[in-house]
Amino acid sequence: MRIAVQAETDKNETRVAATPETVKKFKNLGAEVVVQSGAGAISGFSDADYAAAGAAIAPSAAAASDNAEVVLRVRRPAPGELSGIARGAAIVAIADPFKHEKELAALAQTGATLFAMEFMPRITRAQVMDVLSSQANIAGYRAVIDAAAEYSRAIPMMMTAAGTVPAAKIFIMGVGVAGLQAIATARRLGGIVSATDVRPATKEQVESLGAKFIAVENDEFRQAETSGGYAKEMSPEYQAAQAELVAAHIAKQDIVVTTALIPGRPAPVLISAAAARSMRAGSVIIDLAAERGGNCELTKPGETIVDNGVKIVGAVNLAGRLPATASGLYAKNLLAFVETLISKETKTLAIDWNDELVKATALTRDGAVIDSRFAA
Repeated sequence: MRIAVQAETDKNETRVAATPETVKKFKNLGAEVVVQSGAGAISGFSDADYAAAGAAIAPSAAAASDNAEVVLRVRRPAPGELSGIARGAAIVAIADPFKHEKELAALAQTGATLFAMEFMPRITRAQVMDVLSSQANIAGYRAVIDAAAEYSRAIPMMMTAAGTVPAAKIFIMGVGVAGLQAIATARRLGGIVSATDVRPATKEQVESLGAKFIAVENDEFRQAETSGGYAKEMSPEYQAAQAELVAAHIAKQDIVVTTALIPGRPAPVLISAAAARSMRAGSVIIDLAAERGGNCELTKPGETIVDNGVKIVGAVNLAGRLPATASGLYAKNLLAFVETLISKETKTLAIDWNDELVKATALTRDGAVIDSRFAA
């Protein structure tokens, strides 16, 4: 069985889908691994590192994928990047299919089976395959580090002979994996941390990390979580009440980190332009949802702007700002999933279409889009 590791072509993508460590483990499974030259360079993995782990180095994406039965990517490849792959080959990546139905249909025509890692079910068996969690952890950490770098004052309280420096007030909006990591990181840096989320279960988590919880705790709040653990989109009435509650809180903050995302939908606006402008000059907003439109009304994806003295950072792919660490975790997520697709007896690709992991993540098969949400 041939496994191809291709270089990413998105200009904002710094990660790679396999590391020398995971290459060794694929080799132990009986696979031949081919890595496109330069695929891991930005992440700190050289062609020599991959070769030492047992991989062959190919000069191009086409050469790497030629006759490959599995292609590993961070982001969904374009159909033209799959030249020569075996019919029925498995493409394992973050597929980002929402509003990309045409691209998905074109990829399906190659005959490949595309697995969307972001659709991995949140069950115990699949925890080690959860790319959303592994990458959100890195993004939450990096958001606070970037905020500290952008903020013009110190984060922790400092008592000096010249006087006392007050601790920075840091507000985390959205308490998923990224938010919890942001809270923990902000606390380590010595900030005075508060957080908010529409899911009631997060209150205890926030308080357990030593932060103050801020939310409108009405009946809608107490029912605001899906069975999969995601936040539901809240009613306009709740959003208005929550906005009113947090507006005064935001005005007193030095740093705000927003992390709220709803799968398949634009990011909800949590910070109005007026609320952002109410912060004092020198304050910082880090918007982790910038790629989906942003949680702040003023966010410009991929840009850092200053409005009324407030710095608003619309960084994209924050996890990719720590490419070696993010790639290491992502590659292990892919390894764990691909292992379930390989027969231990024959050492070949053997997709079990009755497996709940396969059912949840497979988007294309035999030339067609099989997920009804994205079928043309």
